[in-house]
Amino acid sequence: MAVMEELLLHFRNTTTLISSFLILFILYLISSGFGPQRKEPPGPRPLPLLGNLLLLDPKSPHIALYALSKKYGSVFTMHFGPKKAVVLAGHKTIRQALVQNDALSDKEALPIIRDLKLTHGIVFSNGDTWKEMRQFALSSLKQFGMGKRSNEETIIEEAQYLIEVFQRKEGKAFDTSQPVSYAVSNIISSLIYGARHEYDDEEFRTMVAHSNTSTTLMGSPSVQLYNSFPRLFSWVGARKKLLKGAFANRKQVMKRIKNAQETLNSHLCRGFVDSFLTRKIKLEASGKMNSHYHDDNLQLSVINMFTAGTESTSSTLRYSLLIMAKYPEIQDRVQMELARVIGSRQPRVEDRKNLPYTEAVIHETQRVANGVPFIVRSASKDFTCQDYLIKKGTPVVILLSSVLQDEDEWENTYSFNPGHFLDEEGNFRKRDAFLPFSAGSRNCIGEILARMELFLFFTSLLQHFRFTPPPGVTEDELDLTSVVGFTLTPAMHKLCAISRH
Repeated sequence: MAVMEELLLHFRNTTTLISSFLILFILYLISSGFGPQRKEPPGPRPLPLLGNLLLLDPKSPHIALYALSKKYGSVFTMHFGPKKAVVLAGHKTIRQALVQNDALSDKEALPIIRDLKLTHGIVFSNGDTWKEMRQFALSSLKQFGMGKRSNEETIIEEAQYLIEVFQRKEGKAFDTSQPVSYAVSNIISSLIYGARHEYDDEEFRTMVAHSNTSTTLMGSPSVQLYNSFPRLFSWVGARKKLLKGAFANRKQVMKRIKNAQETLNSHLCRGFVDSFLTRKIKLEASGKMNSHYHDDNLQLSVINMFTAGTESTSSTLRYSLLIMAKYPEIQDRVQMELARVIGSRQPRVEDRKNLPYTEAVIHETQRVANGVPFIVRSASKDFTCQDYLIKKGTPVVILLSSVLQDEDEWENTYSFNPGHFLDEEGNFRKRDAFLPFSAGSRNCIGEILARMELFLFFTSLLQHFRFTPPPGVTEDELDLTSVVGFTLTPAMHKLCAISRH
C-alpha cells in the first residue's frame, strides 16, 4: 500500500512537472512567433547580394517602386542590396501607417547620414532628442512670426526684391533657379537669424549653393548605391563631394552662430539661434549639463531648417512658373482671376478664399511637382499594416509620391489638372490624398510657412509677368521631368518673364 501511494505521488509530481513544462513551452512558442501570427509582406525574389536593385531605375526609383506595388500590393518587401525593407504605397495604406500608428516615428540611420553626423537636430534624430528639438523649433518659429501677419509682410517684401530681379532681365530668357532660391532662403533666414541677405552676398550665395548641392547629391544614384553597399562603394565621387561640401557648410554655419553669440541680447531675441543660445545659457546656469541644448543640436537644427525651408518650396515655385509657360491657357485663367478679385493691389493671404482657381493651380503644382518622393523610417516596434507583420527594426520606405499619383484617388493622375481641387461649382475643395508635407508625428514643421510663401510669391509674380518659353522653344517642348535628389527638382530650364505693366 505504501508503495502504491508513493507511486501515485510520484506520478502526480511528474504530471505537474510535465504540465508546467508544456505551458511554459507554449508561452515560449507564442512569444517567439511560432503561434498564430500575421504573415510578412510579399515581394519580388531577391538575387544574391544585389537583392532587387536591378528592378529599379536609378534616375527614378520611386516610379519603379510604385509599379511594383501594383504587382505585389500596397505593402511589399524589397531588398535594396543585402538589406531587406518594406515599402508602403498608396493613399489608404500610407495614411493608416503614418496617422493611425506610432511605430513609424523613427528615422532610418542610413550610412550616408551617419557619415555626415546628421543624427542630431530635427530631421534625422530620434527619441528624446527629436521630440525636444522639434517642439523647440516649432515654438520658436511661431514666436518669430511663422504663419502670422509679420511673416506675411516679410514674404511680401521679399517678393518685391524678386520682382526687381525678374524685371532686370527685360523679357530675355534666364534660369529662375538662383533668384527664386535666394528669395525663399531669405524667408527662413529671417526666422533663423533675424535678418535677410542681399542676393549678391557671396557668403549667402555659398550657403544656398551648399544646400542645393547637398540635397541633389544625397539622392544621387551613386550615394544610394553606397547606402546599399557601404563597404564596397565608399570611394564614389558623389559621397566624397557631399562630405566635403557638408562640412564646409557646417563651418560657415558655426561662424554665423558665433557671430550671433557675440551680439546676443537674451532680452531681445532676433530668431531661432538667439532663442536656442538663450535657453542653453539658462540651462547651463542651472547646472543641467545633460541637456539637449548643445552645439551639435543647434548647428544641425539650423542646417535642417535652412535646407528644408529652401529646397522644396523653391523647387515647387520654379515648377509653378514652368507650368504657367507650358500651359498658357491656365496662366490666362489665373491672371484673369487675380485681376477680377484683387486688381492691382498686393495679394494677401486672406485673398486665398476668394481665389479658388489660383489655389487649385498651386495645389495641383504641388501634386505634380511631388517634392519628396519617399521617406525612410525604421519600425520602432512590431506592428501590422494591411494584415501584414512588419517587425521591429525593419526599414520602411514610405512612397509619398504614390499618394499624389494614386489612380484610385485622382481622376487624371498623370496630367496637370487644376480640376482635381475644384468642385462642380468651381469652388476650391480639399482632397484627403493631398499629402505633399507627409503626415503624422513627423510631418513638415514648415507647412504653414511653405503654403504662405507659395501663394504670395506665385500671385505676386503672376500679377507682374507673363511667363513664356525662350525664343525658338514651343510650349510642348518645355520639359516637366524631375531631377532626382533627396527631393525632386525641375530639370535645368530657362523662361522669359514678360512685364505686364
